[in-house]
Amino acid sequence: MKAEQLTEAVADHGEGPVWAPEWAGLRWVDMLAGDVLHLEPSGEIGRWHVGPVAAALRPRTAGGMVIATEHDFVVADAPGEEPRLLATALTDPAIRLNEGGCDPQGNFYCGTMAYDETPGAGTLYLLRPDGDVSTVLTGVTISNGLAWSPDGTRAFYVDTPTGRVDVFDHDSATGLHNRRPFVTIPADAGHPDGLTVDAEGGIWVALWDGAAVRHYSAAGALESVVQLPVRNITACAFGGERLDELFITTSRHGDADPHPAAGALFRVTPGVQGLPVAPFAG
Repeated sequence: MKAEQLTEAVADHGEGPVWAPEWAGLRWVDMLAGDVLHLEPSGEIGRWHVGPVAAALRPRTAGGMVIATEHDFVVADAPGEEPRLLATALTDPAIRLNEGGCDPQGNFYCGTMAYDETPGAGTLYLLRPDGDVSTVLTGVTISNGLAWSPDGTRAFYVDTPTGRVDVFDHDSATGLHNRRPFVTIPADAGHPDGLTVDAEGGIWVALWDGAAVRHYSAAGALESVVQLPVRNITACAFGGERLDELFITTSRHGDADPHPAAGALFRVTPGVQGLPVAPFAG
């Protein structure tokens, strides 16, 4: 499969696409610019600055959205308004929040990485609906994609330098536990970054320096590959009215010779449907 280009190269480091019906379109981040981007039905791109970093976002059951910025979790009712602080995850200036997602109970998990990618300096945090922040996992390097299986009993997770997608067991009482390897990405295929899960339990993982998104079955078998013309593929998410379109974000950050489309948003119709985004219950 080949993805079509939807926008110009509007982001330096595009990441974290999210489709929510109440948003009337797709939102994603230009992470290191600290901006949330919005694809309007007209095709126009809205841009909203939320902080020094815009790491990840999710809709809220109370309305609006929760956003992970450089060190904080903030909330806002609508694009363009000044975000309100909900909780601070960390204060170390050498570390920033990076990527995350919500579990079926509405808790928001978000991981970190060191700006200089120091091995083991990252942490996976859990933000509960009441604003409490706790540590779930330490010793990670680049905490990246995180998404749950259709029944919520498993969660798939990437710490990019491991070259793997790992899987956790998950339940409402224990949370994430029993981490183990799920699939290993060949070194010459790129580095696993963001991911999403489809309604059949398949895993779609973006490959940094791999110019592709790989699709694995719920059993871990490689099913298909989406090819893109740019090297650094960062994340993907299902959207559209029927959740049958896969939106893919890309980056030109740190690329000495980027393709002209690096930083653009892409789309493919892969023949399966995705899952509705799990909102934050706060």
